Amino acid sequence: MSKKINLFANLKSDFASGLVVFLVALPLCLGIAMASGAPLFSGIISGVIGGIVVGYLSQSHISVTGPAAGLTAIILTAITDLGAFDVFLTAVFIAGLIQLGLGFLKAGSISNYFPTNVIEGMLAGIGVIIILKQIPHALGYDTDFEGDQSFVQHDGNNSFTALFEVFNHIQLGAVIVTAVSLVILISWDKLSFLKKLKLIPGALVAVILGIILNEWFIQSGSALAISQEHLVNLPIPQSFEEFKAIIVTPNFAGIMNPQVWVVGLTIAIVASIETLLCIEASDRMDVQKRYTNTNVELKAQGIGNMVSSLLGGLPMTSVVVRSSANNNAGAKSKMSAIIHGFLLMISVLSIPMILNKIPLATLATILILVGYKLAKPATFIHFWEKGKYQFVPFIATLVAVVATDLLKGVLLGIVISVIFILRGNLKRAYSFKKEEYVDGDIIHIDLAQEVSFLNKAAIKLTLNEIPENSKVIINAHDTVYIAHDILDLIREFKTTRAIDENIKVKLKGFKKAYDLENTPESPNHVTFEHYYDVAKRVMVKKEKVSEVFQN
Repeated sequence: MSKKINLFANLKSDFASGLVVFLVALPLCLGIAMASGAPLFSGIISGVIGGIVVGYLSQSHISVTGPAAGLTAIILTAITDLGAFDVFLTAVFIAGLIQLGLGFLKAGSISNYFPTNVIEGMLAGIGVIIILKQIPHALGYDTDFEGDQSFVQHDGNNSFTALFEVFNHIQLGAVIVTAVSLVILISWDKLSFLKKLKLIPGALVAVILGIILNEWFIQSGSALAISQEHLVNLPIPQSFEEFKAIIVTPNFAGIMNPQVWVVGLTIAIVASIETLLCIEASDRMDVQKRYTNTNVELKAQGIGNMVSSLLGGLPMTSVVVRSSANNNAGAKSKMSAIIHGFLLMISVLSIPMILNKIPLATLATILILVGYKLAKPATFIHFWEKGKYQFVPFIATLVAVVATDLLKGVLLGIVISVIFILRGNLKRAYSFKKEEYVDGDIIHIDLAQEVSFLNKAAIKLTLNEIPENSKVIINAHDTVYIAHDILDLIREFKTTRAIDENIKVKLKGFKKAYDLENTPESPNHVTFEHYYDVAKRVMVKKEKVSEVFQN
């Protein structure tokens, strides 16, 4: 039975963190919709449903769901190929159904197999992307789409060339707003005289001061005034009819189109993987170290995407940027994500004109600090000190996430981790030591608990390097399973090469049979008689063979 959670137990801290996430999510919802070639309001709808519906159904205390930058390329291509946004919404509905099915099939357990260093590399990579993408906005250069998180941008530039280009378009007013916001965000929780105002998030103060500063620039006629194209741009319906016109519903006539199903399956797979990655990362960020039922999460995401599609919203996933901002703002429960969803809905209906006064430079500063916390130097030092087997997959994942995309980066990191695990297992198949005595050295080879065919190359190399006239003790006391290949290799060494090169071999602790499946009829059942028959074929006396199994 799952433990019941009181959503209102930490309302003060959850409201403050929900407010911060709302401020971060608003421009991202709009920007991702723009980058996806979808109506801007569809991004807001997705954010609202992700916050309220998925936030309520999910068991995650930290993660926040909404439109994801990782899906922008898929959405843009799908809308173009399907020819209409309403047909695309049908594919989103199908994706939600598939995710719901994956939840019932308990496919969420795949998240347990993501290595920690790969998850941390993914987080650090996203942090680097955030910083690279937000620096131009912080300096007043807003030509790229807010949701364009890829290394190669739509305009042909990449994340690094865009940074050089920005120096030709610096807007001094935006720089001042960024500097003020940065000072507030860094000092807000550190200065003792501000402790009484701790319930007010520093991000909110930064946003308010950013609006006030820019309004002052405008009213005074200063050249520092930040123009409208560098402010949040939210659609403002003037009547109920205009509001209804913003909402697009799925065209279910497209359900007979096979391409719609292909798009739905693609979105379901990519969104599910990104969600599981984010949930794993969110659980790692959670200071209380609570764990999320990933199967329940897939069901929640599936229902959320179905509802979002019915209201004209984009497909969604659990997203790292908002989840990280939520955690850093002090969220205690999923109530924070729900509050952020309600705030998105209320704000776009009641105060869109005020929201449209927020400088993008302020929001960029908030995101840059979020990115820094994800990719802080201490994380790099931590994995460097753990050695190359931890650091190389970490740094490879980071670089690949920045240079390609999240999924390719994580896949590369997992592949490298698996290779390192295999190499490590090869080396841990046995221990080797040499004892020096007056009458000759004795070589000890102690086999590990399990010795598989993967260890054959390492053991073979070690046996080949044993010099003539040596004394060797091969100990299998602690070994529960030895692959047939390894047993054959040891037998051949003892009955052939050891005799030819005068190597005295003693085998200790070997069992009369190694049965992997614990059944006498199993083809893996290896008996003493088997080795006796083999030994006879190489003309070795039975007495020598029996030494193989002596203690």
